[in-house]
Amino acid sequence: MQIKVSVIIIFFLNALNINAQDTSAQKFWKKTIVPAALIGTGLVLNGSDFEHNFRNNIREKAGDDFEYKIDNYFQFVPVVELYISDILGVKAKNHWFDQTKYLFISNVLITAITQGLKHTTLKTRPDGAPYAFPSGHTTLAFTNATVLYNEFKDSSPFLAYSGYFFSTTTGAFRILNDKHWLSDVLTGAGIGIIVTNLVYYFEPFKSFNPFLKSKNVSIIPQIDNSKLGFYFVYLF
Repeated sequence: MQIKVSVIIIFFLNALNINAQDTSAQKFWKKTIVPAALIGTGLVLNGSDFEHNFRNNIREKAGDDFEYKIDNYFQFVPVVELYISDILGVKAKNHWFDQTKYLFISNVLITAITQGLKHTTLKTRPDGAPYAFPSGHTTLAFTNATVLYNEFKDSSPFLAYSGYFFSTTTGAFRILNDKHWLSDVLTGAGIGIIVTNLVYYFEPFKSFNPFLKSKNVSIIPQIDNSKLGFYFVYLF
């Protein structure tokens, strides 16, 4: 299964057919180094004795009763940071509608990929539940963090990188809470980063923004348990 997944990833990247001489393409390929390393490491560790021993050591130190569900909330913090920064007027790369557009597209893509892999690999979680590989929480968290990074990396680096603190914490607690193996988290993180960077590279529906010239529209995030929603307000 590891070989099949590796072939799929290699084919997917080659299918992009990006001109290596293009400056933006070179920057994009540099951005793939870290997520590709995460995915590659995850594939190598997947089902290995190392990750089983790693899990056993974690549970021994944390205790069998250890469970803190902050991972259910931290995965959405980068999204909250994104829109609060917009409301406060922090300079971003894109208009709020384009941010929402790329956030939505990235989340749709990573959901399709993670669910497809979960139902293909059929890997069991450490606690015995099904569908471990890759970690959906971690993939979503790193997707949201990468959107935040792409929007504010030039204007506010601290804000841009802050999302990765919450996404990393999300992944760590998926392991600490015995919901995922190390390889599930590493692979999920890599998928979230690389897919989101792909969306920002191609900028799908770039010209579609009916609110670009409107100052009467507001969008406010709403988080309820593990669900994410938005309040949409238009002033006439």
